[in-house]
Amino acid sequence: MDRAQKEKVVEELGQIFESSGVVVVAHYAGLTVADMQDLRARARAAEASVRVAKNRLAKIALEGKPCESMTQYLTGMTVLTFSEDPVAAAKVAEDFAKENSKFEILGGAMGENALDRAGVEAVSKMPSREELIASIVGCIGAPASNIAGAIGAPASNIASVLSTIEEKAA
Repeated sequence: MDRAQKEKVVEELGQIFESSGVVVVAHYAGLTVADMQDLRARARAAEASVRVAKNRLAKIALEGKPCESMTQYLTGMTVLTFSEDPVAAAKVAEDFAKENSKFEILGGAMGENALDRAGVEAVSKMPSREELIASIVGCIGAPASNIAGAIGAPASNIASVLSTIEEKAA
């Protein structure tokens, strides 16, 4: 890899570190190509990405970034899992690590906060952006449906009283 290619990789990694909601660093020594393809497919499905980069270039890209404190995890054979959604990459990494013992999560970063192994696990258990939006919409819609039910209830009560009277009269 020549100097121009290295500079391009450093620039790409810098953009990843700045724009990602969460970055998870893991060791992947011993994973097969099929395992890595499976990890990449899971990440793609969750709108996350997986990137293998040289640790030295990643450390250069981290200089001056808010998540610079995660450089301590960049040793050995590392892979980066990242996403704009602050939860998606952590969930993908955690799920993959549960099924594959050779994938060892070291830590990561969420914005300016460095995450250790337990921090990544805690983030993975949080609801995703879509789940939060769905619950908010549900909370907003619930009062409206309650109001509609309350408004409709007297009419249905009157109708049932009238039908009861009609049955007694017949």
